[in-house]
Amino acid sequence: MAGSPNHTLEEGSPRDPAVRFQSFLHGGTSSLLSTLPTLIIFPVYKTVFRQQLHNSSIHQALGQLYKEGPAKLYRGVAPPLLMRTLNGTLLFGLQDTLLHQLLSIKSSHNVHLSTSSALPALAGFGAGVVEALVFTPFERVQNVLQNGKNDSSLPSLKSVLVSLKSQGPASGYYKGFLPIAARNAVGSSLYFGLKEPLRAVVAGQGLSPTVSSFISGALTSMAISLSLYPLSVLIANMQAQVGGEVKGVAACWRLLWDNRQRSVVLLYRGGSLVILRSCITWGMATAIYDRQQKRS
Repeated sequence: MAGSPNHTLEEGSPRDPAVRFQSFLHGGTSSLLSTLPTLIIFPVYKTVFRQQLHNSSIHQALGQLYKEGPAKLYRGVAPPLLMRTLNGTLLFGLQDTLLHQLLSIKSSHNVHLSTSSALPALAGFGAGVVEALVFTPFERVQNVLQNGKNDSSLPSLKSVLVSLKSQGPASGYYKGFLPIAARNAVGSSLYFGLKEPLRAVVAGQGLSPTVSSFISGALTSMAISLSLYPLSVLIANMQAQVGGEVKGVAACWRLLWDNRQRSVVLLYRGGSLVILRSCITWGMATAIYDRQQKRS
């Protein structure tokens, strides 16, 4: 998730398709490189997931993983690695393409919007919706694999895929789509709208462009992760189970809120680890992407 801060786009000017293609390429590259630490911190991510799912403390979540053994510690790591790389490719490239189209419309219709935040944010919103359409199945598979209660009934990736296919789209691969679409669209809109203004502020303190981009991406991601964390908890709980009674989003939220004893503190269990992970990965992705765009 990053705009195109280092190559200026004149309003209404045509962009070379090859240049816009570079946004897809650079987005995928930056996301891949920033995802490599996932192999190291995946146990942290899995610990957070167990806290989200079972409302357990960090010690209880770690105890669950220890009891399951090292052989299952990295069960479910493949989907986030693949999804993260493809996600960056689509999100960066699509946002840049949509931004170009919006700037063209703005110029031709003389629409008065500030390109510093409004248009990048609007393009980010659209990219986030498309992202949800493409990647909800990945997230669904990932959450099923990471739920230890599914180990015996769904022991392999193939068994998970077969089971989800048999459920039908709404209850299978696309279960939890609405909260994912809301989280991704709002998160992407905030990211693309806030990242560049924040980067400019940080750069004004005399820091290098790469450091400024890293800090901007990390701080923006921190704010977004913190504000949208309850949606991530809801999604994890909706998607981790296969089969059973089909409940709507509102019913699932009420059940989750009751299970958390109507406590915001319990709802945010694991939030600090999510923020730490997001700061690292999105800070790196932003810095790498901005640097590539500057060189192109």
